[in-house]
Amino acid sequence: MTEFVTLEVADGVATIRIDRAPVNALNIQVQEELRQAAAECDRRDDIRAVILWGGPKVFVAGADVKEMHTMSAQDMQRRGGAVSSSLDAIAQLPMPVIAAVTGYALGGGCELALTADFRISADTAKWGQPEVLLGVIPGMGGTQRLARLIGPAKAKDLIFTGRFVDAAEAHQLGLVDVVVGADEVYPTAQAMAAKFARGPALALRAAKTAIDVGLQTDLASGLRLESQLFAGVFATEDKQRGMSSFIESGPGKAEFVGN
Repeated sequence: MTEFVTLEVADGVATIRIDRAPVNALNIQVQEELRQAAAECDRRDDIRAVILWGGPKVFVAGADVKEMHTMSAQDMQRRGGAVSSSLDAIAQLPMPVIAAVTGYALGGGCELALTADFRISADTAKWGQPEVLLGVIPGMGGTQRLARLIGPAKAKDLIFTGRFVDAAEAHQLGLVDVVVGADEVYPTAQAMAAKFARGPALALRAAKTAIDVGLQTDLASGLRLESQLFAGVFATEDKQRGMSSFIESGPGKAEFVGN
């Protein structure tokens, strides 16, 4: 049993819920509980999509500054790899992941949202990487994932200044994919996740691998990987179902089983 992070599964969709009052600060315990939740999602064949959710008031307002304040450089050198890898465990999940963000997604909270494939933001949410205001830099993947997502110049603006941005600007920057009212954040994430959960699970996994791994290599290597994954999904039952349905009834009507 975990104290601050719970995992609930319904109809193929897992919700990883962070609940550490008052602002879901990511202390070491929360980081390790997120790692455990990711491992559970990775193990279970019944989980087809994942939602990251901090509740209706706040996503994650950052790392636990009080905890970090007591840590020396030597302490962080020993802990630094685990800090990054705890969130990377979510980024490495093979199924679609959606961050449902209300309130604040700052510092480690923004970095947690960056591990998702899609980010749904409340129109009242605030985003940012304010670590520089504490005399440090993002240490949970922010310098790398943010720059890859929105480009280096825009990432440097947010990281160098530490400024907060509202949902509208976050959307304009490409940090956020969908902006809705606060009450609609989780239902919107559920609807998106449900659509993925009904999809061809192995094809979605292959597509995510092709994109994520391909972006880390050169074009020729990425194309070779895509070809291998493309051929692999031809062995699935869902390929047969999808193509048979297309021939018989047209596009978009196949019922997939995830095999």
